Amino acid sequence: MLTHRVDLTTDQIRQIGALVDGRISTHSSVLEQHSHDESAFVPVLPSAVVMVKTTEEVSAVLAFCNLERIPVVAFGAGTALEGHVVPLLGGISLDLSLMDKILDVRPDDLLVRVEAGVHRLALNERLAREGLFFSVDPGADATIGGMCATGAAGTTTVRYGSMRENVMALTAVLADGTIIHVGRETRKLSAGYDLTRLLVGSEGTLAVITEVTLRVFGIPEKMAAAVVRFPNLTNGVAAATAIVKMGIAVARCEFLDSKCIKYLNAYDGLSLKEEPTLFFEFHGTPRGVEEDALSVQEIVREFDGTDFEWTSDEGQRRKLWSARHNSHWATLAAHPGKKSVSTDMAVPLSRLADAVAIAEATLSQHRFPHSILGHVADGNFHCQIITDPEIDGQTEEIRVVVNEITLEIIAMGGTCTGEHGIGAGKIAALVAETGTAAVDVMRSIKLALDVNGILNPGKVFLFDR
Repeated sequence: MLTHRVDLTTDQIRQIGALVDGRISTHSSVLEQHSHDESAFVPVLPSAVVMVKTTEEVSAVLAFCNLERIPVVAFGAGTALEGHVVPLLGGISLDLSLMDKILDVRPDDLLVRVEAGVHRLALNERLAREGLFFSVDPGADATIGGMCATGAAGTTTVRYGSMRENVMALTAVLADGTIIHVGRETRKLSAGYDLTRLLVGSEGTLAVITEVTLRVFGIPEKMAAAVVRFPNLTNGVAAATAIVKMGIAVARCEFLDSKCIKYLNAYDGLSLKEEPTLFFEFHGTPRGVEEDALSVQEIVREFDGTDFEWTSDEGQRRKLWSARHNSHWATLAAHPGKKSVSTDMAVPLSRLADAVAIAEATLSQHRFPHSILGHVADGNFHCQIITDPEIDGQTEEIRVVVNEITLEIIAMGGTCTGEHGIGAGKIAALVAETGTAAVDVMRSIKLALDVNGILNPGKVFLFDR
């Protein structure tokens, strides 16, 4: 296993360049761009950045790097939140952004096949011509390959599922350059081990995903959005839980605390009341959407929800959800020069209100500005904690606080991450959640597929035993 930084020699750079028609760079600005993601982890420069255009080029580069023991970190849009694309041991950053072709749209099968570098928004622009959309919506305009690697989810998971439910098949390249095709285009599959789900969420540690077949959906006949305010965090979260238990088919149900609303008002020019707030979205027929909205209005009253407003105006609906997706950047804009430690956790629905209350109580004991939001209808919430990168040790102090909250969530039967992934930030939490024996099984799988440990070293777990 690799344990130390690797810098490429001039000859290695020349040989890799020959494999990709010269698309390799050691320019300082390019290296810096690939040294970090949206997390608060300290950037680390790769030794070189390699731009690939085909699965065959990825195969050739990985085969060479495996022989030379060169670390490889796959890079998409750089929007991850747990340090996934930080090249901790140097080596190369393998940039797949040029692999941006939408290869096949099949409306009759509700399928689309894309290269890994296709961005989520571009995909939905193309699908809209066929009356279709791809449902997984993490907020950032991530690439499909990156969303597969992290097992992304987002605001629509409660109705449509995460990447794990919506990836039908994929093409991937193993560390030694072997190209594999896993999954099928069928809605049912019971043939052998489920390698598709193994690779989805593996965070680039088992293979580099180059091509993906996705399930898509018809654009609903009608969509509407709603907002409602609550006197406190607990009531809002409890209301969301009750709505799901009642079986109302909400497409989105997001909770934002009063600080989130304040930041969004300033960033997006909104005028929402600065109170704990639930955002809803409903999909279906015009009559069905109206009935769902009215049912939700009745339920939230029982939890002291007030000022319930809903609209089917498309412009207002888009503006509301655009603002929700900007919450990360709105928080940063409210704290110039600072960084955000954004962490996520998930619990069974019955424990959600307690879990959010624990997070709020713990964070309030410390000096760091923070806010809480999340996809509460599926038990997943986020804490955004502001850190000053100029103050030594502050980010590490915040991670201690996050770990404290995480351990309490795990003790409640929850998970340390519902959608961000482990990355470099929750390695210890994974052990606490699954146990040493289970992590050892994961290590065995890693060794079977990447015997030299070149793929994204230092992520998910460490080879320290």
